[in-house]
Amino acid sequence: MRLLATIAAGIALLGVVPAPPASALAAPTPPAQQEPSPAPPSAAATWGVAPSSARGPNGRPAFSYKLDPGATLTDYIGVTNHSTRPLTLSLYASDAVTTTQGGFDLLAADQEPTDVGSWVRLPRRTVTIPSTSRLDIPFTLTVPRNATPGDHAGGIVASLAGAAVDAQGNRVAVDHRVGARIYLRVAGELQPTLTVENLRVRHSGSVNPLAGGTVTATFTVRNTGNVRLAGQPVLGVAGPFGLARQSVDGAALPEILPGGELTTTVRMSGVPPLFRLTANATVTPAAVGDQILDPPPRGEPAQATVWAVPWPQLALLILLALVGWALIAARRRRAAQLARAVAAAREEGRAQAGQDIPVAAGRQPSATAGRAAPDDHPMSDADRPGPGHDNRHPTIEDTGKDEK
Repeated sequence: MRLLATIAAGIALLGVVPAPPASALAAPTPPAQQEPSPAPPSAAATWGVAPSSARGPNGRPAFSYKLDPGATLTDYIGVTNHSTRPLTLSLYASDAVTTTQGGFDLLAADQEPTDVGSWVRLPRRTVTIPSTSRLDIPFTLTVPRNATPGDHAGGIVASLAGAAVDAQGNRVAVDHRVGARIYLRVAGELQPTLTVENLRVRHSGSVNPLAGGTVTATFTVRNTGNVRLAGQPVLGVAGPFGLARQSVDGAALPEILPGGELTTTVRMSGVPPLFRLTANATVTPAAVGDQILDPPPRGEPAQATVWAVPWPQLALLILLALVGWALIAARRRRAAQLARAVAAAREEGRAQAGQDIPVAAGRQPSATAGRAAPDDHPMSDADRPGPGHDNRHPTIEDTGKDEK
C-alpha cells in the first residue's frame, strides 16, 4: 500500500548535510503516520544551503534583517551540490514555528506560509545543480506595509523527494530538507513578554517522615509578545501564610518565537508537607543573542495550589501518641499495684499487731482483753472480798410471795 505523505527527514541550519540529513529544522510528521525509516534517493546525494552573495557564501549564520514596513531587499541563497551527480532540488521559503520541546521548525512542505515565508520571492521553484557545484540564487524579500512590528522568523529550504518504508511496511514519500534560517525584525514598538499557562502541580511525599516531599510543576511558556525570547523558569512553593517559602530555578529555556510555546517541567525536593501548598511559576525573559530589548522583558506568572497531606508524619505522631499512652497506662497500673500492695501490707500489719498484745500474769485473756469496761475502776481494800467470800451478787429466792 502506498501512502501519500511528505515527511521531513531533516533540515539543517547551514552547511553540508548528507541524505538522510541530520535534522536541525525538522518539519513535523503528519499525525496519522508513524515516522518512517528514511531511505535516501541516492547514497551519494549530499547538498548544503547557506546565506550567500553574488560572489559566494559570506559566512553569515542566518539571514538577519531589520526593516521598516514596506521595505524591499535582494539577497542570495547558496545551494551547493557535493554529490558526484547532478541534483534537482525543490527550493521554497516557509514560516518558522517553535516545537513543544523548544526546537526551531518550519511548516511542512504542503502548508502555505502566511508570514515571512510568504514575503520571499524566488526566481524558480526547482533548481538543477551540476555535480560538485554551487549556485548562488537571488531572492527578494518585501515587507508588507501593514506588517506587525517585532520579530518574524522563517527559512529557505532546498529539498529532495524520496521514498521510504514505515514500521507497518507501507511506502511513503519522504522530503529530505536542508535550509537556512531567516530572522526579520520589523521596526516598531517591541513588546517582549513571556506568559506561563496551564500550570499543573503535583506533590509526591516521602516515606521518610523526617524528609520533605517533591513538588513537580509542569507548565506551558507562551511568547505573547512580538520578540523572540529565551527565558529562565523559577518555581516558588510556600505553605499556609507563607510558611517554609522556597524557590528553585529550572533549566534555561531555548529561543521561543513570537506566538510560539513550549512545555517545561521544574522539580523541587525537600518540600515540607504543610497540608496545602501554593506554587508560583514564573519565567524571567532573556534576550536572544546580542539583542538589546527596550523596555526590559517581563514575565506573566501563574499560580496553583496542591494538597500535601503529611501521611508519614501523621503516622509517626499516632505511633508516638500510642507509645505515650502505653507508657502512661503502664505507670498507672504499676501505681495501682503498688497502692494495693501497701494497703495489703497495712492490713496484715494491723492483724499481726492484734495477735502480738501480751497477756497479764495470772489472768486469762477474755473476749474483752485489751480494753476496759466503761464502769471498770480499781477497788479499794474495803471493797475487796475477804477470803472465802463469794463475790457474786446474791440472788433473790423465789418464795412464792410477793415482797412487800
